[in-house]
Amino acid sequence: MSSTEKVVIAFDLYGTLLSTGSIADELAKIYGQEKALSLAALWRRYQLEYTWRINSMGHYKTFSEITRGALAHAVAEHGHTVTKDDADALMNAYDSLHVFPEIPGAMQLLRDRNDVVDAYVFSNGTGDMVANSIRTSPELGPYVDMFRSFVTVDGVKCFKPDPRTYAHLVEQTGKKENPEQVWVVSANPFDVVGAETAGLKTAFIDRSGKGWVDRLDEKHAPRLVTDTVDRAIRLILGY
Repeated sequence: MSSTEKVVIAFDLYGTLLSTGSIADELAKIYGQEKALSLAALWRRYQLEYTWRINSMGHYKTFSEITRGALAHAVAEHGHTVTKDDADALMNAYDSLHVFPEIPGAMQLLRDRNDVVDAYVFSNGTGDMVANSIRTSPELGPYVDMFRSFVTVDGVKCFKPDPRTYAHLVEQTGKKENPEQVWVVSANPFDVVGAETAGLKTAFIDRSGKGWVDRLDEKHAPRLVTDTVDRAIRLILGY
Protein backbone atom coordinates (compact mmCIF):
# COMPACT_ATOMS: atom_id res chain seq x y z
CA MET A 1 0.00 0.00 0.00
CA SER A 2 1.42 3.38 -0.96
CA SER A 3 1.95 6.11 1.60
CA THR A 4 -0.89 8.13 0.04
CA GLU A 5 -3.51 5.39 0.35
CA LYS A 6 -5.86 5.43 3.28
CA VAL A 7 -6.10 2.55 5.74
CA VAL A 8 -9.36 0.65 5.26
CA ILE A 9 -10.97 -0.36 8.56
CA ALA A 10 -14.30 -2.21 8.69
CA PHE A 11 -16.03 -2.28 12.06
CA ASP A 12 -18.36 -5.05 13.10
CA LEU A 13 -21.52 -3.61 14.65
CA TYR A 14 -23.22 -6.02 17.06
CA GLY A 15 -21.01 -6.83 20.01
CA THR A 16 -18.23 -4.51 18.81
CA LEU A 17 -19.69 -1.02 18.52
CA LEU A 18 -23.09 -1.86 20.02
CA SER A 19 -23.70 -3.84 23.21
CA THR A 20 -26.24 -6.58 22.52
CA GLY A 21 -26.51 -7.02 26.29
CA SER A 22 -28.03 -3.56 26.59
CA ILE A 23 -31.34 -4.96 25.29
CA ALA A 24 -31.78 -6.30 28.84
CA ASP A 25 -33.26 -2.93 29.84
CA GLU A 26 -36.18 -3.47 27.47
CA LEU A 27 -36.54 -7.16 28.32
CA ALA A 28 -36.82 -6.23 32.00
CA LYS A 29 -39.93 -4.16 31.29
CA ILE A 30 -41.72 -7.27 30.04
CA TYR A 31 -40.17 -10.24 31.85
CA GLY A 32 -38.72 -8.68 35.00
CA GLN A 33 -35.28 -7.58 36.02
CA GLU A 34 -34.29 -10.97 37.41
CA LYS A 35 -34.60 -12.65 34.01
CA ALA A 36 -33.51 -9.80 31.76
CA LEU A 37 -29.77 -10.44 31.64
CA SER A 38 -30.05 -14.17 31.05
CA LEU A 39 -32.71 -13.57 28.40
CA ALA A 40 -30.48 -11.05 26.62
CA ALA A 41 -27.54 -13.48 26.62
CA LEU A 42 -29.68 -16.36 25.40
CA TRP A 43 -31.24 -14.21 22.68
CA ARG A 44 -27.78 -13.34 21.39
CA ARG A 45 -26.66 -16.97 21.60
CA TYR A 46 -29.57 -18.22 19.51
CA GLN A 47 -29.26 -15.30 17.11
CA LEU A 48 -25.70 -16.36 16.28
CA GLU A 49 -26.48 -20.08 16.32
CA TYR A 50 -29.30 -19.53 13.83
CA THR A 51 -26.96 -17.72 11.42
CA TRP A 52 -24.43 -20.55 11.55
CA ARG A 53 -27.09 -23.24 11.19
CA ILE A 54 -28.78 -21.60 8.23
CA ASN A 55 -25.38 -21.06 6.58
CA SER A 56 -24.70 -24.79 6.89
CA MET A 57 -28.12 -25.58 5.44
CA GLY A 58 -27.48 -23.40 2.40
CA HIS A 59 -30.57 -21.28 3.07
CA TYR A 60 -31.02 -17.62 3.93
CA LYS A 61 -33.31 -15.51 6.07
CA THR A 62 -32.65 -11.86 6.83
CA PHE A 63 -30.96 -10.97 10.11
CA SER A 64 -34.21 -9.35 11.17
CA GLU A 65 -36.07 -12.65 10.73
CA ILE A 66 -33.25 -14.52 12.47
CA THR A 67 -33.29 -12.10 15.40
CA ARG A 68 -37.06 -12.31 15.82
CA GLY A 69 -36.97 -16.11 15.79
CA ALA A 70 -34.10 -16.19 18.29
CA LEU A 71 -36.09 -13.94 20.60
CA ALA A 72 -39.04 -16.34 20.62
CA HIS A 73 -36.66 -19.26 21.25
CA ALA A 74 -34.95 -17.53 24.19
CA VAL A 75 -38.26 -16.52 25.76
CA ALA A 76 -39.59 -20.07 25.38
CA GLU A 77 -36.49 -21.43 27.12
CA HIS A 78 -37.51 -19.31 30.09
CA GLY A 79 -41.01 -20.74 30.06
CA HIS A 80 -42.73 -17.73 28.54
CA THR A 81 -44.23 -16.67 25.24
CA VAL A 82 -43.76 -13.40 23.39
CA THR A 83 -46.73 -11.56 21.94
CA LYS A 84 -46.52 -9.92 18.53
CA ASP A 85 -46.73 -6.47 20.13
CA ASP A 86 -43.93 -7.26 22.56
CA ALA A 87 -41.81 -8.78 19.79
CA ASP A 88 -42.34 -5.70 17.63
CA ALA A 89 -41.37 -3.43 20.53
CA LEU A 90 -38.24 -5.44 21.28
CA MET A 91 -37.22 -5.53 17.63
CA ASN A 92 -37.59 -1.75 17.49
CA ALA A 93 -35.48 -1.51 20.63
CA TYR A 94 -32.83 -3.67 18.95
CA ASP A 95 -32.32 -0.77 16.56
CA SER A 96 -31.44 1.41 19.57
CA LEU A 97 -28.81 -0.65 21.38
CA HIS A 98 -26.34 1.22 23.57
CA VAL A 99 -22.74 1.64 22.51
CA PHE A 100 -19.79 0.45 24.58
CA PRO A 101 -18.25 3.18 26.78
CA GLU A 102 -15.21 3.89 24.60
CA ILE A 103 -17.12 4.23 21.32
CA PRO A 104 -17.72 8.02 21.41
CA GLY A 105 -13.98 8.52 21.83
CA ALA A 106 -13.27 6.02 19.05
CA MET A 107 -15.61 7.89 16.72
CA GLN A 108 -13.90 11.18 17.51
CA LEU A 109 -10.57 9.52 16.77
CA LEU A 110 -11.92 8.45 13.36
CA ARG A 111 -12.95 12.03 12.70
CA ASP A 112 -9.53 13.32 13.75
CA ARG A 113 -7.78 10.77 11.50
CA ASN A 114 -10.22 10.99 8.60
CA ASP A 115 -7.36 11.99 6.35
CA VAL A 116 -5.74 8.55 6.71
CA VAL A 117 -8.67 6.19 7.41
CA ASP A 118 -11.52 4.94 5.23
CA ALA A 119 -14.02 3.52 7.74
CA TYR A 120 -16.87 1.11 7.02
CA VAL A 121 -19.46 -0.77 9.05
CA PHE A 122 -19.53 -4.47 8.18
CA SER A 123 -22.50 -6.33 9.62
CA ASN A 124 -24.77 -9.34 9.51
CA GLY A 125 -27.62 -6.90 10.03
CA THR A 126 -29.96 -5.79 7.28
CA GLY A 127 -29.40 -2.42 5.69
CA ASP A 128 -32.35 -0.98 7.60
CA MET A 129 -31.21 -2.41 10.94
CA VAL A 130 -27.70 -1.04 10.53
CA ALA A 131 -28.81 2.37 9.30
CA ASN A 132 -31.41 2.75 12.04
CA SER A 133 -28.99 1.63 14.74
CA ILE A 134 -26.33 4.12 13.72
CA ARG A 135 -28.39 7.11 12.68
CA THR A 136 -30.65 7.06 15.77
CA SER A 137 -27.81 6.47 18.23
CA PRO A 138 -26.93 9.59 20.26
CA GLU A 139 -23.29 8.43 20.23
CA LEU A 140 -22.97 7.13 16.65
CA GLY A 141 -25.41 9.39 14.84
CA PRO A 142 -23.19 12.50 14.93
CA TYR A 143 -20.40 10.49 13.30
CA VAL A 144 -22.39 8.79 10.54
CA ASP A 145 -20.45 10.80 7.97
CA MET A 146 -17.24 9.07 9.12
CA PHE A 147 -18.34 5.83 7.44
CA ARG A 148 -17.96 5.55 3.69
CA SER A 149 -20.76 2.99 3.63
CA PHE A 150 -22.57 0.28 5.58
CA VAL A 151 -21.64 -3.11 4.12
CA THR A 152 -24.18 -5.80 4.95
CA VAL A 153 -24.47 -9.47 4.02
CA ASP A 154 -27.82 -9.03 2.26
CA GLY A 155 -26.02 -8.74 -1.04
CA VAL A 156 -24.62 -12.28 -0.79
CA LYS A 157 -27.46 -13.94 1.16
CA CYS A 158 -25.30 -15.61 3.80
CA PHE A 159 -23.77 -14.73 7.15
CA LYS A 160 -20.33 -14.36 8.65
CA PRO A 161 -18.03 -16.29 8.67
CA ASP A 162 -18.96 -17.53 5.20
CA PRO A 163 -16.08 -16.55 2.85
CA ARG A 164 -18.55 -14.84 0.53
CA THR A 165 -19.24 -12.17 3.14
CA TYR A 166 -15.58 -11.15 3.26
CA ALA A 167 -15.28 -11.27 -0.52
CA HIS A 168 -18.26 -8.92 -0.60
CA LEU A 169 -16.58 -6.60 1.89
CA VAL A 170 -13.31 -6.32 -0.04
CA GLU A 171 -15.23 -5.75 -3.26
CA GLN A 172 -17.28 -2.97 -1.65
CA THR A 173 -14.14 -1.32 -0.30
CA GLY A 174 -12.39 -1.48 -3.67
CA LYS A 175 -9.80 -3.95 -2.41
CA LYS A 176 -10.87 -7.08 -4.30
CA GLU A 177 -7.33 -7.66 -5.55
CA ASN A 178 -5.73 -6.77 -2.21
CA PRO A 179 -7.83 -8.16 0.66
CA GLU A 180 -4.82 -7.94 2.98
CA GLN A 181 -5.23 -4.16 2.88
CA VAL A 182 -8.57 -4.38 4.71
CA TRP A 183 -8.74 -4.50 8.49
CA VAL A 184 -11.73 -5.98 10.30
CA VAL A 185 -12.27 -4.85 13.89
CA SER A 186 -14.50 -7.27 15.75
CA ALA A 187 -15.23 -8.61 19.23
CA ASN A 188 -16.57 -11.84 17.73
CA PRO A 189 -13.99 -14.64 17.41
CA PHE A 190 -15.87 -16.35 14.55
CA ASP A 191 -15.69 -13.08 12.61
CA VAL A 192 -11.98 -12.67 13.29
CA VAL A 193 -11.08 -16.20 12.18
CA GLY A 194 -13.35 -15.90 9.14
CA ALA A 195 -11.74 -12.64 8.05
CA GLU A 196 -8.18 -13.89 8.59
CA THR A 197 -8.95 -17.08 6.66
CA ALA A 198 -10.24 -14.92 3.79
CA GLY A 199 -6.96 -13.00 3.70
CA LEU A 200 -7.95 -9.85 5.59
CA LYS A 201 -6.21 -8.47 8.68
CA THR A 202 -8.02 -8.31 12.00
CA ALA A 203 -8.02 -6.65 15.39
CA PHE A 204 -9.85 -8.57 18.10
CA ILE A 205 -11.64 -6.55 20.77
CA ASP A 206 -11.15 -8.59 23.92
CA ARG A 207 -14.12 -7.46 25.98
CA SER A 208 -13.89 -10.38 28.41
CA GLY A 209 -10.25 -9.69 29.26
CA LYS A 210 -9.22 -13.31 28.65
CA GLY A 211 -7.02 -12.74 25.63
CA TRP A 212 -7.32 -14.75 22.42
CA VAL A 213 -8.54 -18.17 23.54
CA ASP A 214 -10.27 -19.42 20.38
CA ARG A 215 -8.60 -22.61 19.15
CA LEU A 216 -10.55 -23.44 16.01
CA ASP A 217 -7.71 -22.39 13.71
CA GLU A 218 -4.55 -21.13 15.37
CA LYS A 219 -3.03 -20.29 11.98
CA HIS A 220 -5.65 -17.58 11.56
CA ALA A 221 -5.47 -15.76 14.87
CA PRO A 222 -5.90 -11.96 14.94
CA ARG A 223 -2.94 -9.70 14.14
CA LEU A 224 -3.87 -7.45 17.06
CA VAL A 225 -5.63 -8.06 20.36
CA THR A 226 -6.74 -5.16 22.53
CA ASP A 227 -9.55 -4.28 24.90
CA THR A 228 -11.20 -1.29 23.24
CA VAL A 229 -12.05 -0.05 19.76
CA ASP A 230 -10.17 3.23 20.14
CA ARG A 231 -6.98 1.37 21.06
CA ALA A 232 -7.51 -0.92 18.06
CA ILE A 233 -7.64 2.08 15.73
CA ARG A 234 -4.40 3.48 17.15
CA LEU A 235 -2.66 0.09 16.89
CA ILE A 236 -3.80 -0.39 13.29
CA LEU A 237 -2.51 3.02 12.30
CA GLY A 238 0.83 2.14 13.84
CA TYR A 239 0.99 -1.41 12.44
